[in-house]
Amino acid sequence: MMPFEGYDIHVPAGDGLAASQRRVPAWIWAGLAFLLGMALTLWLAHGEKQRVEREQQREFTGETERIAAAIDARLGQCEDLLRAFQSIFLASERVTPDEYVRAYENIQSNRLVQVSLQALAYAERRRAPAGDRYITTMFAPVKGNEAIAGLDVNTQPSNLEAVRRSRDHDRIAMSATFRLRQSSAGPGARDGFILRLPVYAHGVALDSVEARRAAIVGSIGASFRAGALIDSALPQVPVALADLAVEDISSGTPQSLYVRRFATGAANGLHAVKLRFGGRTWNVVAHARQNPEGRANWLLVLWVGTAISVLLAALTWSLVSTRDRAILLGTSMSQRFRASEERFRKLNELLPCLVLLARKDNGGIVYRNAAARCRLAAKTGWAGLSAAMDQEITARFCGADEDALCSMDVQLPGADGSLFWATTWISSIEMDGIPMWLMVASDISEQRLLTERLSYQASHDALTRLYNRREFEARAQARLEESGGRDGALLFIDLDQFKLINDTSGHRAGDELLVQLAVVMREELRPGDVLGRLGGDEFGVLLAGVSTIDAATQSADRLRRSVESFIFAWEKRSYTISASVGVVMLVSATSLKELFSHADAACYLAKEAGRNRVHVFAEDDVAVTTRMGEMEWANRIRDALRDGRLLLDYQELHPLQAGRTAGTHVELLLRLRGEDGGEVLPGAFLPAAERYGLMPLIDRWVVETALGNLDRIHPHGSDLATCAINLSGASLEDDGLFDRIEQLIAMYQIEPRRLVFEITETVAVRNFAASSVLLARLHSLGCRVALDDFGAGMSSFGYLKNLALDLLKIDGSFVQSIASDRMSQSIVKAVTEIGHQQGLVVIAEWVSSPEMLAILAGMNVDFAQGFALHRPERVLFQRVAHD
Repeated sequence: MMPFEGYDIHVPAGDGLAASQRRVPAWIWAGLAFLLGMALTLWLAHGEKQRVEREQQREFTGETERIAAAIDARLGQCEDLLRAFQSIFLASERVTPDEYVRAYENIQSNRLVQVSLQALAYAERRRAPAGDRYITTMFAPVKGNEAIAGLDVNTQPSNLEAVRRSRDHDRIAMSATFRLRQSSAGPGARDGFILRLPVYAHGVALDSVEARRAAIVGSIGASFRAGALIDSALPQVPVALADLAVEDISSGTPQSLYVRRFATGAANGLHAVKLRFGGRTWNVVAHARQNPEGRANWLLVLWVGTAISVLLAALTWSLVSTRDRAILLGTSMSQRFRASEERFRKLNELLPCLVLLARKDNGGIVYRNAAARCRLAAKTGWAGLSAAMDQEITARFCGADEDALCSMDVQLPGADGSLFWATTWISSIEMDGIPMWLMVASDISEQRLLTERLSYQASHDALTRLYNRREFEARAQARLEESGGRDGALLFIDLDQFKLINDTSGHRAGDELLVQLAVVMREELRPGDVLGRLGGDEFGVLLAGVSTIDAATQSADRLRRSVESFIFAWEKRSYTISASVGVVMLVSATSLKELFSHADAACYLAKEAGRNRVHVFAEDDVAVTTRMGEMEWANRIRDALRDGRLLLDYQELHPLQAGRTAGTHVELLLRLRGEDGGEVLPGAFLPAAERYGLMPLIDRWVVETALGNLDRIHPHGSDLATCAINLSGASLEDDGLFDRIEQLIAMYQIEPRRLVFEITETVAVRNFAASSVLLARLHSLGCRVALDDFGAGMSSFGYLKNLALDLLKIDGSFVQSIASDRMSQSIVKAVTEIGHQQGLVVIAEWVSSPEMLAILAGMNVDFAQGFALHRPERVLFQRVAHD
């Protein structure tokens, strides 16, 4: 192993040249440096001065020409305005004064031109022995231009001259400036000019000057204030101009149109631009503004250059006079470099990374640090390292540019003879003229192993070692997105009565059963099939290459039989288990959500049909459609609970017997507001809520909302006698419901006798133990309890004496037919008598006619409820928020 070579700096013993032997003193070198710096400074200052002057002149002339172009553009806008007005005469045989004024009002779009526009006037040609005359007959605007009514253009030579030029050439003609008739300027002032366009008779050929002179019937003129028009074209504050003058030079003698000064100081620069328009020539003349900043620029260069020259002289003197100190400083730096190199060597040895230096010509290892000597095989040269790498990786390293740093994960031979993973950086360098490879490597074996383990854990179920739901859904999504990948099926497997094993033998037994069943099912699948645990006792299978429903059904039935035939032994007990399987073909779904929804619905129907069977999803399957609808309603109910879209209506109960309790009695009825704003009745969504276990949430919402707003349910407010609230069968097993009711009664200080809690007869009989406990607790709290829909199951008469009840509500199916069916009359009468014997208040539901009321009153029924008495209304506190 060859160590790094260092480089020594040899310093002479003496200072090399004594001060007495120097031929040129340091101050002379400093003076020469100062003179050179000042010469360069003067040259730069002169160049900067010329550059600034050129820039100022370019800016000045450019701004002058832009102003001239803006004036020319403004004149062009005036011409466009006049031509637009001329088109009115071209389109009409005769223009009336009213049409003239309306046309003027319609074309007032150019506000910039309107600033300088004085009037738009039409002069009619009138023939006379002494010659044609042009009399102003129409003009706009009328206000402010009364002075030009009947004006004879012949009295204004400049105006008449423009009329004749426009007539002869059929082009825009500009008059010389003169004092406008509307002007408020003093006598002799020339403040405006007129643009003229001719109006010819219709249908006349205009191929010569004589023809145009004969065909002219009038002339349109637009008078403008020259100063205002030029002002509107100028920038707000010209940057480079000291003043601006506009002259009319058409007649040879300049005639001033506009003069304006922008700055007090003017430079010698002058620039003029000629504008030709309407047969006249304007001269735009401007003087440049003095710019003190330009002088400041070259003076700044001069001052800075002088300062730099002084510094340069001082630096030269310092360099020449401090050679001895420089030599001493070089010696000191050489010593520091050697010390730094030694520290680098020690640091390199302590690095945890593997560092190797190898010759390119023979592959010999020149240097390796302590980590490399410990981790790599002792006798492995560069050739051995290259052989351990993949050929493609080696070629990439060798083909890299000289200055490139290549990095890649590779396997290297370890000191124990095994290969280990390392992140390797390799660069080509040159030392003492010898090409070499420099390699730095970091051992990532443990990190890579950990990454692989985490990747496995992220995609596999920890218990069964099958794919977890996330990975299974990803593979199903990929299969759906594959072109031609729809040739397959999804099996949704749910174990039947798995909870029984958990309850009887514990969760450890249940976990072991899942592990063994995973092995059993995997043995029944082909290599290309995907098996995953979706959660709990649910499994999923993606069948590949299954094109028919029969093939998918056979695979599903084979899995079902394998589960059914499996005997699970645990702690001297044996269990058999079965599975319900839902089958859906991949072509039956357009998305992953739809695919799993179909599979879940099919599996549920397999359970509903008796378990331990296979059900295949079909688009026209009514049961599947119903199941899917209920699943959709379950989601919509959850959204409604979250978004506050549940509603409450109340329906009043009316006494049928004299002397009954005074006051208003109501029952709360549940409604739901759909996403579209429509109202949904409970028959549409409550079956889904009961099937998916959402009724306890709904009941809690109704209880909390009703008790929190009890005095705002009915317009009678706190005078409301009783409020009836329905409880579902699922809520009877809610251990915390009674505690919550008790808490709310105390919180809102409610008289318990005002609350009536109703449960149906069917629920009470089916859950008699839970019903009797909850009703007794509510009764002991002071609340009233009602048994709803009584009579639907006549076998329940014996339960009346064992339930803590206050009210009995006769099932509406008997009340509806009471007027026509003697059996219904007998049942209602019997229920009423039994209820009264038990000391209960009897209520008849679904009363829809006065005839029913009379019959029920004759049978001593205490209260009636139905559309004949009151139609449900929205509770008071929700009317503002929702109606």
